Amino acid sequence: MRPRWAKQGRNLPAILDKKHESILSNERSLAKAVSLSVIRPNPLTVWDITMPPIFIFNYLRLKSAREIFNQNFLFTKKLALEAALDMIKKGQNRNVVISRIEDKTSGILASDNQGIYSKEIRQRQLKEIDLLIDHYCRLLQAEGKDYASLVADAYKSKENYTTFLGQLKGTEEEVKLAAMDTLGTQTPPEVISRMEEATDRVRMAVAEKIFGTNG
Repeated sequence: MRPRWAKQGRNLPAILDKKHESILSNERSLAKAVSLSVIRPNPLTVWDITMPPIFIFNYLRLKSAREIFNQNFLFTKKLALEAALDMIKKGQNRNVVISRIEDKTSGILASDNQGIYSKEIRQRQLKEIDLLIDHYCRLLQAEGKDYASLVADAYKSKENYTTFLGQLKGTEEEVKLAAMDTLGTQTPPEVISRMEEATDRVRMAVAEKIFGTNG
């Protein structure tokens, strides 16, 4: 039996592109919400108030830090989402898209001369990406016009969806542990803690919005 999404025929590529954008938009919103919680502005000083250029410089530095955080947070998500789209839209084999991701991350590892990316981080990211590919394929094959309806159709219940979120949290924590081992004191535990708390809070709020408090 052909899946429901396959019956949409010639409109399928455009429909998939819209679903892709909805999913990516949700991931960007999550990254932004987490970065706002993790990277907090310092209290205003008398110098900020009396010397506006200092305030502007501090603001731009804060904005830049958040943008970098967002890019890092979305790194695995974008790789997995593009892979899932290629599998569904172009019919590419899973081994092919995984091999492409392995090549790209291997290239990043080889070009790192600052010691901020390690084999351990890469290997654990690949496990996260593998899980995310299944998740995104599921969403891309679901029926719906926005992220909420795609999740509702793909997972059917809050319990199913939160089970996936728990699995995703586990793979993300493995990546963070590898990062902490690699970077040492450059990744303060309190920052990691704020990041985990914010991520859990935002994701659970989305789950409750889609399925209700009882699910």
